[in-house]
Amino acid sequence: MSLRPTLDFLLYQWLGAESLNQRARFADHSRETFDAVLDTCERIAREKYAPFNRTVDTQEPHFDGEKVILPQATHEAHKAFAESGMLSAAQDYAMGGMQLPYTVEAAANAFFAMASVSIGSGMLTTGNANLLMVHGTDAQKDVFAKNEFSGRFSGTMCLSEPQAGSSLSDVMTRAVPDGADFEADPLGPRYRLKGNKMWISAGEHELTENIIHLVLAKIPGPDGKLIPGTRGISLFIVPKWLVNLESPHPGPLPGGEGGDGSATVKVTLGPRNDVALAGLNHKLGWRGTTNTLLNFGEGKYPVNGKAGAVGYLVGKPHEGLRCMFHMMNEARIGVGTAATMLGMAGYYASLDYAKNRPQGRPLGPDGKDPAQPPIRIIEHADIKRMLLAQKSYCEGALALELYCARLVDEQRTGDAKAADDARLLLEVLTPIAKSWPSEWCLEANSLAIQIHGGYGYTRDFPVEQYWRDNRLNMIHEGTHGIQAMDLLGRKVLMEEGKGLRLLAQRISATIERAIQLPELAAHASALDKVLHHVGAATKAAWATGNPTDALANAVPYMQGFGHTVLAWIWLDVACAALKEDATKSIAATAGKLGAMQYFYHYELPKINAWLKVVETRDLTCASLPEEAF
Repeated sequence: MSLRPTLDFLLYQWLGAESLNQRARFADHSRETFDAVLDTCERIAREKYAPFNRTVDTQEPHFDGEKVILPQATHEAHKAFAESGMLSAAQDYAMGGMQLPYTVEAAANAFFAMASVSIGSGMLTTGNANLLMVHGTDAQKDVFAKNEFSGRFSGTMCLSEPQAGSSLSDVMTRAVPDGADFEADPLGPRYRLKGNKMWISAGEHELTENIIHLVLAKIPGPDGKLIPGTRGISLFIVPKWLVNLESPHPGPLPGGEGGDGSATVKVTLGPRNDVALAGLNHKLGWRGTTNTLLNFGEGKYPVNGKAGAVGYLVGKPHEGLRCMFHMMNEARIGVGTAATMLGMAGYYASLDYAKNRPQGRPLGPDGKDPAQPPIRIIEHADIKRMLLAQKSYCEGALALELYCARLVDEQRTGDAKAADDARLLLEVLTPIAKSWPSEWCLEANSLAIQIHGGYGYTRDFPVEQYWRDNRLNMIHEGTHGIQAMDLLGRKVLMEEGKGLRLLAQRISATIERAIQLPELAAHASALDKVLHHVGAATKAAWATGNPTDALANAVPYMQGFGHTVLAWIWLDVACAALKEDATKSIAATAGKLGAMQYFYHYELPKINAWLKVVETRDLTCASLPEEAF
């Protein structure tokens, strides 16, 4: 089964991506250029990624004493991806980009995530470079971001530490000025960093000439002590290899002309920076991507005769977390997309299996005759239930991720009000875009295994690997609990609840359209009821003003909120499906309406149970003493 018809419908019939060509930034594009990008990515994913998904799972990265070894297939896949231009697809022409709408870029990248998520498609590199394009100096853009977009360098994000985990307030990596002239470095104020970073994906490999680490660290105060909490955190560029800058014309090194694509400097590799691999983490899934513990500044690779990793300040001191959130939010949507496509891969595999596996006989008198041949398992009602659940989870999640991508384009190219509305909607939806697919597309993978029966948990079929790969995503880029507290504790309250009200307006607009259609009127009414329930539960959770009361059930709140969002997405998609000429794709339209109906009949009723513990501020879990466990 092909992903392409689903993507085409969501992009063109539902989101109207082709209309983006009317905006100045995308004026050179057309449906033809969008389709050409999708064709290219689909082909590369089919040829360079999918055949090696099992290979990268079984041939894990290993350290030979000098470098990390990856399968040759990973090198070839990375090379093909970089040469496709997709690392810089949405960037300005001057930066080597295509000025492609992010909506189309996100759709194209879905092919790689489904073919082999752990080979990777540069999510961290692109996010790293995009952060520098917003918060970096012209020189940092020209030297680091530009080389990441070209595929010459790759990028990471280094937040967690062994002793702190996700608690960034407790990071201990410190950064001190490197010499009296530290502020005069053309690449930004220069510091020496010492500390350890854990769970760093793609932290060590030989896929690119250089690895650009974005590292959170604290600059000590005047008393030499680290500033407590997140206030003291700053952000630094720490390359694996230091770089030499050679100006191709007389005059100063970069500072005023970089970042616009002009060739202000030639960049060559210098000495090794003091960043050392301390160990590879051996994971349940995503085994094709290295996951590392890195030591910064331990002295293994001294620079100019002394220990300390050289790093260049990004933005202002003590504003590192604000800068890093730019990359973190991109990564969260990227993780949601990865979870979605792993679910989709399992759905397609189990659908194919169900269509071809004969087993059992139909219910009723005819089914009791052993002389009758067995039927294919897709003819059993419970198999259809599990397939329809997967379809509703995965296609719904894909629509959500692409809707978020469309908001990114609106934020970048819309008028002032549309851009601000898009910003607010993204703030509210990002925790859902990350967490909902991570939970429910994982459930889809579990159902895919179930459909395969005993074969599903063997390595002879791919579905067990999809589940293992996907299980990491509820932890990647902020755990489920962190996303839930962000949603209920911050996002729905920010700007006096403006983002939540704006989302409710969008949902209500869909309800108004759908209620006019006989096929959707009952579903529209059901969505209206749960929307009001979410609003009431949000107010009830905060009725005491006590975060302990409100956030004790943040995860059930996020589950109810997320299901409401997905019910809205499905209703909106159903409106578009009915609007499309059904004679072109009767089966596809029936499939979309069936998935929507499944979601409303089987999933929507769960919302009330989740929200009940929220609105009553149930403290069953929070109040149970430790000794009772």
